[in-house]
Amino acid sequence: MEENINYVKRTQRDYSMSLKLQIVREVEHGSLSITQVRKQYGIQSRSTIVQWLRKFGNFDWENQTPFNMTKSPEQKIMELEIQVKLLEKQKALLERQAYVADKKAILFDMMIDLAEKEYQIDIRKNSPPEQSTILEKKNKKQ
Repeated sequence: MEENINYVKRTQRDYSMSLKLQIVREVEHGSLSITQVRKQYGIQSRSTIVQWLRKFGNFDWENQTPFNMTKSPEQKIMELEIQVKLLEKQKALLERQAYVADKKAILFDMMIDLAEKEYQIDIRKNSPPEQSTILEKKNKKQ
């Protein structure tokens, strides 16, 4: 299902100012992407739209920061609600992981107790590691 689109070579003058401003508005508000605008309006080049965004848009291209594009309180609230939902999901996942880790620790502890009883050996040693005794011997020699 490949479409054969024959483009007619156009220049900047072929597009009306109102169309340019409408396209810039749609891209800046996020209702359409540059690719969607190109397909919808039959614009051949992405750079044409980028050029309009630089000329007529509310984005400061030199500093790469939004200019006069403050978010509405509703947008801020929606973003914060999304962030809260994400954090709640992460919290739930971490709580599940902590619960499983605690259960594993209890299970391993029980297995060690059982092995110590069954084979009558001390698996949990309370003596200091060998490294520390070797270091102590070296320090005494000096």
